[in-house]
Amino acid sequence: MWRQLLTGTLAAAALAAGVVAVPAAAQAAAVTGTVRVAGGTLKVRSTPATTGAVVGSLRNGARVTLSCWVYGATVRGTVRTTNVWDRLANGRYVSHAYVSSRGFPKCATAVSSGPVAGRIRSADGSVNVRAGGSRATAVTGRLAGGTAVSIVCAAAGERVSGTVRTTDQWDRLSVGGWVSHAYVESGAVPVCPGSRTPSSAPNLTTAQFIAAAVPGAQQGWREFGVPPSVTIAQAILESGWGRSGLAANDRNYFGIKCFDGRKGAIAAGCRTYNTTECTKAGKCFATSATFRTYRTAADSFRDHGSFLRANQRYRPAFAYTRNANAFLVEIKRAGYATDPDYVAKTAALMRTYDLYRYDTWR
Repeated sequence: MWRQLLTGTLAAAALAAGVVAVPAAAQAAAVTGTVRVAGGTLKVRSTPATTGAVVGSLRNGARVTLSCWVYGATVRGTVRTTNVWDRLANGRYVSHAYVSSRGFPKCATAVSSGPVAGRIRSADGSVNVRAGGSRATAVTGRLAGGTAVSIVCAAAGERVSGTVRTTDQWDRLSVGGWVSHAYVESGAVPVCPGSRTPSSAPNLTTAQFIAAAVPGAQQGWREFGVPPSVTIAQAILESGWGRSGLAANDRNYFGIKCFDGRKGAIAAGCRTYNTTECTKAGKCFATSATFRTYRTAADSFRDHGSFLRANQRYRPAFAYTRNANAFLVEIKRAGYATDPDYVAKTAALMRTYDLYRYDTWR
């Protein structure tokens, strides 16, 4: 199950989906694709989202000219499950989930799929709406905790420690004004045109990362029976101390995938990333996969425990909920990781940082 994200890739192309990322200068020649629908027709939309206006339709077997691709809403289709959308020669969009083609380039300019839904979370009861991305700018309004908001885009600004997270991301609202993302639960938000991209990786020391992970890991033990030392070590290894694109942007610390387009009850959505997989023989290769996204890190830790407990193949591991090393060996034996050195790497972290001290039965 474990996948290691390629360094520096924040929005990687879906190689297995038949698309490739290339420099903008290479985007000269469009390619032809074929529509594959099991019945009915494929809707052509004005934006890369299932909420976009329907502006046409295509029958099964129709040949279409594909200019480039963008990320949008995740769709489970006849060909694949993906969040890639194809821009047609007329500027309209169809989901790549229903199109077979050879590789073609990513669009040079990202296209917004519409506002992102979010919700205010504040331990103080409310959050200030400001004129810009800083607490030094004028207050233009207030939003109570629990208020639903519509977010147009995000930009880097003053770093704020809030109820949800510590971040320099500020969200521009559809109604006007800005709020710190430190107080907002939402899916991934596109960067505002011409704005500086918010820092994706939190600036945490190893001690700070571990301290932040302990409550969620121990809750995972109480709720699902996964040893905290194993959970924390997996989060370190699989997220690169929280610095991977998957963890920093989508708050997925364990590489849990969307299976057949299903995100489960806890995750917020799905996103496709480039990954490296390894065979049992130790041969590694580049591929892509669709991973779950979360509104908060706490949701990621909770889903980790739920994922292991709910999957029958990991049942033998739960005979060792008070033996962290044995639990780790059993989930690897059941197929949790493709990396042949996964147990050794994870156990080394458990020893080096004395993560066993967080096993709450001790």
